[in-house]
Amino acid sequence: MREGSCPFGLWHVHVAWEDDLVSRVRFLRYPAAGGAPEQFTRYLAGDPNGLAGLRSVATEGESVFARIYRAVQAVPYGETTTYGEVAGRVGTVPRVVGTAMRLNPTPLLVPCHRVVAKDGPGGFSPALELKQALLSLERGKRTY
Repeated sequence: MREGSCPFGLWHVHVAWEDDLVSRVRFLRYPAAGGAPEQFTRYLAGDPNGLAGLRSVATEGESVFARIYRAVQAVPYGETTTYGEVAGRVGTVPRVVGTAMRLNPTPLLVPCHRVVAKDGPGGFSPALELKQALLSLERGKRTY
């Protein structure tokens, strides 16, 4: 297993991976030893296809969460969907989608920042400002 990070504004995107399979992505305030896969650097520079070729452990299998994560992966770059819309696509309820997003082990690969509440941005861990920065990046309005 390899680990490393790349910067995104005041944050560092920490990645754990082997070959093309990513097992963990976290946002922390400090860098890790070593670099992240090049695809993350391209994505964070605004390349809509930057993460192409990488897979997430979260999307494997047929659990409700895996189905939710695959539905979220299908949300196009620069667009958003609601917790309720994702729930409708996979046959569950919005609260389960919210829980899956909170527990998402590979944000960015499973772009949980693209899932919003019907009346606002919804949540994002570790900080809502990070969700807003990622959405701005994807809309071509880089704030970092």
